[in-house]
Amino acid sequence: MIVAGVMSGTSADGVDVAFVRLRGTGSYLSYELLGHHHFDYPAAVRQAVLRAMNAPSISVAELSRLNFRLAEFYAEAVQQARRKTRPAGLDLVGCHGQTIYHQGEAGPYLGRKIACTWQTGEGSVVAARLGVPVVCDFRPADMAAGGQGAPLVPLLDFAVFRSAAWGQIVQNIGGIANLTAIPRHARPADVLAFDTGPGNMVIDQLMQLLFNKPYDRDGEVARRGTVMERALEEQLAAAYFRQKPPKTAGREEFGREYARRFLRSCGRAPKADVIATATALTATSIARAVHGFVLTNERARYRRMIVSGGGTRNQTLIKMLAAQLTRVGIQLLDADEYGIPSQAKEAMAFALLAYETWHRRPGNIPSATGAERPAVLGKICYV
Repeated sequence: MIVAGVMSGTSADGVDVAFVRLRGTGSYLSYELLGHHHFDYPAAVRQAVLRAMNAPSISVAELSRLNFRLAEFYAEAVQQARRKTRPAGLDLVGCHGQTIYHQGEAGPYLGRKIACTWQTGEGSVVAARLGVPVVCDFRPADMAAGGQGAPLVPLLDFAVFRSAAWGQIVQNIGGIANLTAIPRHARPADVLAFDTGPGNMVIDQLMQLLFNKPYDRDGEVARRGTVMERALEEQLAAAYFRQKPPKTAGREEFGREYARRFLRSCGRAPKADVIATATALTATSIARAVHGFVLTNERARYRRMIVSGGGTRNQTLIKMLAAQLTRVGIQLLDADEYGIPSQAKEAMAFALLAYETWHRRPGNIPSATGAERPAVLGKICYV
């Protein structure tokens, strides 16, 4: 079965499309990446997405229009990727949609405690434009089963990276950073996964505020700066970093308002020092999460961290992270070394999740999301 996975992350910079040939299931699952491509959101579309994410209130009309506009963009992205990849057919699409709000922990609302999430991008439109069924809206089924709706990528991490020789930590650094810890000889119930905190999100927001640039290319600004240790420790004292897994984070925790508070806490420090400190926040929060929540299982014998996502292009961040992991005996590797391109992994994950949903099989790992039971994820939109 050939499945296209479509992923748009918390950075809201665009979508990744991966075409994957999938066969079998469980230990007998086989996969082949046929091709992958990235497509930037047009500037006006990205601005609309960011407005929706950051707005304390927004009109229903705007949200409805955005839902349908993003669907058109996703369908066009798959069509363009299909022309470039030229797979021998397309049977199914797994479209994550754009997260505009995610509250994994239940909170009071109208007399009840509610956890909720919203990924926008109308699946019915994508199915109509492409002429194949589309699986979308993956997270609510896990939340209905008592989970936090994230992370969902551990299903792919387990299928691809589990090892009988040693434990492996799979770290994605997108807007938010998240890890999957897979002990040696692991079963799905042994997997631990959670969001470690900010990935590129705080760095990107500060680059926009201070330099009017969308990101720190190759980590050059951070490389010129000096980490402000006191400011860093103040940020790391936040409750989120002490909270035990399962846990999820997003713009609600580390978005625009957090970046502004971070900037105020830096006072009149040189701009490069602010970016260096934000970069150290990502690296150190990952390393401390590994030390505090993962390495506590000595029998797992963790030896490697396999890193993916846009953060791999930030060489200063990667050097900071590698230096901290070396102190605890963890070697840092790139997902590309395993034949999984860093920029394709999350899109591949949603191709696999759609494939499992199509066959009425669960896609969540309850030990990762906190769900009470395995759940078949998503909604299927037919042509």
